[in-house]
Amino acid sequence: MPSAIANKRVRGISIFRPFVFGSVAHPFDPENKPADCPPDHTHRWQIFVRGINGEDISYWLKKVQFKLHETYAQNVRTIEQPPFEVSETGWGEFEIQLKLFFAPESGEKAQTLWHSLKLHPYGPDAEGMKERRDTVVSQNYEEIIFNEPVEAFYEILTGGPGGGQPSKSKGKNARQSGTADIPMNDTPNNPYSRSTENKELDRMAEATQTVEQMIKEEKERLIEREKLLAELRESEGVPANTKKR
Repeated sequence: MPSAIANKRVRGISIFRPFVFGSVAHPFDPENKPADCPPDHTHRWQIFVRGINGEDISYWLKKVQFKLHETYAQNVRTIEQPPFEVSETGWGEFEIQLKLFFAPESGEKAQTLWHSLKLHPYGPDAEGMKERRDTVVSQNYEEIIFNEPVEAFYEILTGGPGGGQPSKSKGKNARQSGTADIPMNDTPNNPYSRSTENKELDRMAEATQTVEQMIKEEKERLIEREKLLAELRESEGVPANTKKR
């Protein structure tokens, strides 16, 4: 039975770890299709879980279980070391279940995610992408938040993949990022960054100001209409608070 000391939690601390998960699909050239591929398969695809800039996340993520469509042989695949990905061929799109298992020191339960496999292009240039047989990428940014982790796992999280010195943070409800933080700027392979986040926040603030201005203008128009209605009633000798029955 685990001791109370081993399960002692770091109170008032939340540590988050960002990552991406998704799929990449490559359409086959009908004239140059792999010989070992079933005749009705049209694409090669990969489903993955990885660091947002390709960082090593295996110090906190120990294995990933991918549950594919039941028509695949051994449709439940468990990957216990990076890269956490499965490669297959197919012709249809379907939902894939991903189950994330954390370091045994964590004492945390596995978490489940879902991803819709995308084989066919989407968006404004979908037809052009299909004609060029472009690669179809569908991925999502996600964060795992460990609230008040046990001390052993806290040391792992803050030590990072290189096992460096843990960073100590004081203050109640502090939110630590540690290693594998969100990068400052985008890269060709990673659209998720603080710069992108700040741009999105700016767009939201601008949209909020626009809506507030529209509400203000509509209120002013309503006041003007009520004022005009009162003047018309007064000119016709009808008391302002008189209502038709």
